[in-house]
Amino acid sequence: MFASGPETGHENRGVSGPLLVPMRFIWPYGGSRVFLTGSFTRWSEHIPMSPMEGCPTVFQVICSLSPGYHQFKFFVDGEWRHDDRQPFVNGNYGVVNTVFIARELDVVSPSVSPEAPSRSHMDVDDVFICSEPVPTISDADLEVSRQRAATFLSRHTAYELLPDSSKVIALDVNIAVKQAFHILHEQGIPMAPLWDSFKGQFVGVLSALDFILILRELGNHGSNLTEEELETHTISAWKEGKVHLSRQIDGNASSYPRCLVHAGPYDSLKDVVLKILRSKVAMVPIIHSASQDGSFPQLLNLATLSEVLKCILRHFKHSSSSLPILQQPICSIPLGTWVPKIGESNVQSLAMLRPNASLGAALSLLVQADVSSIPIVDENDSLLDVYSRSDITALAKDKAYAQIRLDEMSIHQALQLCQDANSINGQRCQMCLRSDTLHKVMERLASPGVRRLVIVEAGSKRVEGIISLSDVFRLLLGV
Repeated sequence: MFASGPETGHENRGVSGPLLVPMRFIWPYGGSRVFLTGSFTRWSEHIPMSPMEGCPTVFQVICSLSPGYHQFKFFVDGEWRHDDRQPFVNGNYGVVNTVFIARELDVVSPSVSPEAPSRSHMDVDDVFICSEPVPTISDADLEVSRQRAATFLSRHTAYELLPDSSKVIALDVNIAVKQAFHILHEQGIPMAPLWDSFKGQFVGVLSALDFILILRELGNHGSNLTEEELETHTISAWKEGKVHLSRQIDGNASSYPRCLVHAGPYDSLKDVVLKILRSKVAMVPIIHSASQDGSFPQLLNLATLSEVLKCILRHFKHSSSSLPILQQPICSIPLGTWVPKIGESNVQSLAMLRPNASLGAALSLLVQADVSSIPIVDENDSLLDVYSRSDITALAKDKAYAQIRLDEMSIHQALQLCQDANSINGQRCQMCLRSDTLHKVMERLASPGVRRLVIVEAGSKRVEGIISLSDVFRLLLGV
């Protein structure tokens, strides 16, 4: 049992003394009202903790403490709690967490992270890091989880994704490209099926990637496409020239399939998921035709991985133990793209950009790296924002694309054009922590409009990785 330390302050409050070290305390398990108390407050004061921006289930507060051992607990919604992933002991106040603050010349305890050379004490997550090894899932539990998830997806059909009522937007191939992208922006959708009235069938989709390719073509001095032509250039004409353009970009037109990828209402959810993953699209149209030749097709819905994920969560809501992988922290399973550790090689790197990088560089990276979003970070790699493919449609508003040059506009300026676009509850950046369980991550990804979570270091928001809906389903199906 450690003795109570001297009283200290939090935020702007402090106590005179030879040395006070700012420490960041983290409660990552949610709640409505969370408080911190400990030996440094003589167990008499409850210090309110605030939810972290973009991560409402993570609460934090910074306190200035004197060197030595300290004990603390959390008061969450009227109940005393401790974090069993941080060092803890049995004391006079029950089970309490502990933290050791080294003096300037002392050896740093392994449960406290040392300060990075270019960062202040305020940016170090001293309390959150735990020296205990992270549990890993066994191959048997992983295989059981995959088998049960695949069985569920195989036994249920796309018909279960159909809502009681909804609005599905389709575009005629004969409307102007500029008008089409304005519709995508105004409706807040990343893509729309294309209808050819002459053929009497759906023939493809128009997505944000198309607009990216068009803007890059406009910026190409050797382009045959002018801004004036874009006003009257039809979707059909654009699609005809797209294969040629894609060959110029990567030498392979097969990455941009011309045929429509779709599913029927009685296709299994597994088939729907595999079509989305293999085609690298955000959604697939659910189309039904009563005729054997496919005539008079009806567009029923646009199936997304988010909707399928909701079905999985509902099905396993009261039997989550049947999927052992759900309770694993995401850092212990092969999921997502992570920032490589020092010395690691032969791993996929995570694409990130600074806010002063050009919009042209961002669009090139989205296409060439074949990613749907790029974290925008500061000089310490702390998350500032995310630039996604769908953000590009904001340039269609008021013909903004006609007044900009891709290499002269910065990402920061481009993001100002879509401040309200693609935000969820006022937050554009949806984040999670490496200690979050897969179940918690899946719940957040199942929220409307959320397609990815950026993994950040608690407190500093330093980017550690990114997890997309596609990553989750590749893990669950082992593809």
